[in-house]
Amino acid sequence: MSDREDITPGGDRRWWYCLRHSRPEQGPGCPDKYRLGPYPDRETAAEALHTVAERNEAWDEQDRD
Repeated sequence: MSDREDITPGGDRRWWYCLRHSRPEQGPGCPDKYRLGPYPDRETAAEALHTVAERNEAWDEQDRD
């Protein structure tokens, strides 16, 4: 993907994970209450639910200690 394809009309390069549509989206999209992020790229946004699960597990471990 070239730099020009990676920019939305508003110039926003950030990526989000949309909980409503279960997919990454770039720039303006669904309301923030339905999104996780921002993320620097599509791949990181696509892994958002995995990242959340890992962080939750780590926090649960801290609570058990």
